[in-house]
Amino acid sequence: MGKIVWAWALLLGVFAYSDGLESRCLACHKEQQIPNHLIYGRYLEQYSAEKNIKNAMYDYLINPQKKHSIMPPQFFLKFPMKEKRSMDERTLRQSVEQFIQKFDIKKKLVLDKSSH
Repeated sequence: MGKIVWAWALLLGVFAYSDGLESRCLACHKEQQIPNHLIYGRYLEQYSAEKNIKNAMYDYLINPQKKHSIMPPQFFLKFPMKEKRSMDERTLRQSVEQFIQKFDIKKKLVLDKSSH
């Protein structure tokens, strides 16, 4: 019985963790039709290493300004400038981590088995 309770608690924790990104960030992105894959792609092109991407995203979200954005100025003609939000450091870092996990293109890469 204890294992079942523990398993449910773990499952609910994972669901709450993954739902946090949706409620904190992606709900607005979806409403404003912001292309998240494009944003992540630009970070990947500019910073390549996951650690560098995380740090750059975090720095931008702490102090969102057009001059610190990875997006070109034309992007802001169509999409609104990110407003600074009061989010504690831990939650913000978790959100950045979740964003990267959700939009990471490495998950979409498939190697042909015959190429080995």
